[in-house]
Amino acid sequence: MRLASFLRDEKRSLGLVLGERVLAIDCIARLDPDRWGTLAGADDVSPLWTEAGWKLLFELNSMLTASGVPPKWEEYCEATTFCRWLPPVAAPEKIICVGLNYRGHAAETNAKIPEVPVLFGKFNTALVGASGPVILPSNSSQVDYEAELAVVIGKRAKRVSVEEAPGVVGGYMIMNDVTARDWQLRVRQWLTGKSFDTFAPAGPWLVTPDEIPDPHNLRISLRLNGKTMQDSNTCDLIFGIPALISHISQIFTLKPGDIISTGTPPGVGYVRNPPVFLRDGDLVEISIDGIGTIRHSCIAES
Repeated sequence: MRLASFLRDEKRSLGLVLGERVLAIDCIARLDPDRWGTLAGADDVSPLWTEAGWKLLFELNSMLTASGVPPKWEEYCEATTFCRWLPPVAAPEKIICVGLNYRGHAAETNAKIPEVPVLFGKFNTALVGASGPVILPSNSSQVDYEAELAVVIGKRAKRVSVEEAPGVVGGYMIMNDVTARDWQLRVRQWLTGKSFDTFAPAGPWLVTPDEIPDPHNLRISLRLNGKTMQDSNTCDLIFGIPALISHISQIFTLKPGDIISTGTPPGVGYVRNPPVFLRDGDLVEISIDGIGTIRHSCIAES
């Protein structure tokens, strides 16, 4: 199942992605309240965090997958090509990022392979939809890209084991861990370089775990203005998703909607010769097998 948040009539709406179309769930909930009324008013993936909501969304998805969209619902569908995407999770409590988590990326930066996950955070103000735009701040001249697979937590998790960890995954999406290198590398911790406004475009939708049988074997790539800059596979992850969830949950409680961005593969801009940084008008496209593609523009701060 694929769930997205998008703008419909200038309001945030939860959508069920069906091939090349997205169905506004709130509209059909109000149209048929006896069956789907529990989903009325939903504008992000939060119904997944309750057993009743999860069951109802899967029931709806199964029905539409088997029988197609009923004619009376056609007016509530929009083409994905023209959707204005918003972050699938409206307001996560935590955005947790993992540094140096691909062997290839550690090698290109001449860093040792970490013995434990390297963690840092972003703030909610960094989060934007898949189409962005990313605002290039006027006080940075070294804004870089980082294609990443992001995990959205679906159940509360405190000190879970590696074996238990897959059971708390709510879904997967794409994130660009945009980074101001001139701010990141002037100090030993990375928060300042990572948390500028709009520095976490995410989406385009959330894909539930049943559609991603092996998140550790997905091609991940990034194109800048059509040129491939990153092209790798999640099999190169140093710490897999269950290990990350288990490790993080030993420190603090993970809650539904929290995002873990699992790290970036080799090919980032600042290690290139000459370095490549994002500029006004650039188009960034990130694709991950089984999930899709986000495409966002970069705009200089005025």
